[in-house]
Amino acid sequence: MEDLPGAALAEIMKRITRTSDLSSLSLVSKRLYTNYAEHRSTIRGGRGLWPAKEALLTLCSRFSNLRKVEINYHDWTRGDGNQIDNQGLLTLSTCCPLLTDLILSFCYYIDDSGLAYLTDCKKLVSLRLNSAKNITSSGLLVVAIGCKNLSGLHLINCNKISGNPEWLKYLGSDGSLEELVVKNCGGISQYDLLLFGPGWMKLQRFVFEVSNLYNILRLRDPSFVANYQRSYDFCCESLKDLRLRGIATVEEIGLRSLLGKCKSLQILCLHFVLGLTDSDMITLSQNCSNLKSISLQLEPVLGVGPQGRVFRMPLTDVSLKALALGCRMLQIVELAVYSRHTSYPEIGFSQEGLATLFHSCPIRELVLCGANIFDDEVMKALSSAQFLETLKLMDCKRITDAGMRLLANSSSLVNLTLQDCRGFTDDGVSEVVRARNLDSLIVQGCRVSWKAVKGAAKSVRYDRNCPVYGRLSRSSMISTLD
Repeated sequence: MEDLPGAALAEIMKRITRTSDLSSLSLVSKRLYTNYAEHRSTIRGGRGLWPAKEALLTLCSRFSNLRKVEINYHDWTRGDGNQIDNQGLLTLSTCCPLLTDLILSFCYYIDDSGLAYLTDCKKLVSLRLNSAKNITSSGLLVVAIGCKNLSGLHLINCNKISGNPEWLKYLGSDGSLEELVVKNCGGISQYDLLLFGPGWMKLQRFVFEVSNLYNILRLRDPSFVANYQRSYDFCCESLKDLRLRGIATVEEIGLRSLLGKCKSLQILCLHFVLGLTDSDMITLSQNCSNLKSISLQLEPVLGVGPQGRVFRMPLTDVSLKALALGCRMLQIVELAVYSRHTSYPEIGFSQEGLATLFHSCPIRELVLCGANIFDDEVMKALSSAQFLETLKLMDCKRITDAGMRLLANSSSLVNLTLQDCRGFTDDGVSEVVRARNLDSLIVQGCRVSWKAVKGAAKSVRYDRNCPVYGRLSRSSMISTLD
């Protein structure tokens, strides 16, 4: 091994991807040991670092060219020993001069003082904090001022970040941030994020999620004026990926206003956005002609009809037709409805609306989920979708064997997933698999037998129950554009 040419040695190291294998290989010879140490750029650790301080120092000293470090203490208990604390961040800042990407998850002994050490990481580009319960706005302000190259910031379950939004204003005025993700941080409201100001110009990916809906009647926008239709003056023409979840808003108030400002938008997820209407989809279609992927997770809202109070879908065929008209590049679509009520919503998506979308856009991936809206009539529209390659049906109880048989005419279908759909049987599924040469077939929680799916595709997964049904209220779309 000591006499191998450098090119051959590099090729060997490149072909071995598992960290455990690389660690074992490095023990074969001193040359491999040195080469591995010089070229390793990533480490992941957590409960296995013991004693924490000394173990981290040893790793950083051996791997001097580290660029990405992830410390994760998920499921940690006091019996696992001490966690890395502020001194651990001091070690990273002094021993890892090339550090560009840092992920800290469930690190309970790191606070604002520890974040201050990161200002010495002059090459730091991405910082992700997950369940950092002792981090406040003051610590983020220090990072914003000191880490000049920061282009990505993720904040997840960081509930002490509240009050003073100066860190956000500073990052916005600097204008270097390209990715901002804020999930379930109770002290950060959608109106705080509007203070990002000029920073919206450069931002390419933005995610904002809250665990509980805000009260739609309690507007928190400090610049809101009653009876005045807001028009925020910032621009976000670089934004390509927008994901909003759990916010409540009214027309032109809050983050909902982004839908008319993102001309470069390619990926959009709107999950349980209270107050969303067909008018928003019309605005979107008029401004976002580059849209390639859309995920809509909706819940029926209570309204008043001729027969009294009824549950209605917030979006209708008007939205689908608007998307068909203005978003001709759309390839990936998720339409999911989750209802806690037994009655059917009065209005929803129909065969006509879906057919219009399929005839105008090259839809190749489609997820339909729930609320008894999707039935055999909708399957007629699916059978005419000439580009549809991947279809996932979840909790669609009104689709019967007659509807499934229509899929046999879907010319491009190669991947089919059926989860918790109990309206069809072996007869309907068998006709589809006989007509289609499927690459993959997943059947879970349906009234379909193993005999009907065995050998029906190159890859088959079958489960009499639906192990993921409890997660159907979360996004089911796995986008290749993600």
